[in-house]
Amino acid sequence: MSYLTVEKKANIFKEFGGSEKNTGSIEAQIALLTERITSISGHLKQNKKDFSTNRGLMKMVGQRKRLLSYLSRTNLQGYRALIEKLGIRK
Repeated sequence: MSYLTVEKKANIFKEFGGSEKNTGSIEAQIALLTERITSISGHLKQNKKDFSTNRGLMKMVGQRKRLLSYLSRTNLQGYRALIEKLGIRK
């Protein structure tokens, strides 16, 4: 399972948050959660009985859903651009 390194996190925050220090922006948090979700999904494809990791994945998916819902309510244009850039939905 490939973990997120400091460099990967810094790149995600720079690309989606505007700078490496802007870790609190909604777009950067959603992008980071998406990266973690894809990483854990790959792990669970190989380890189908890892139920504790599956629970953690479901919690992350729920957190991302709540953040996306907030973003869609506050900034619809930013929401549409973000899901297009991340390839989350159709």
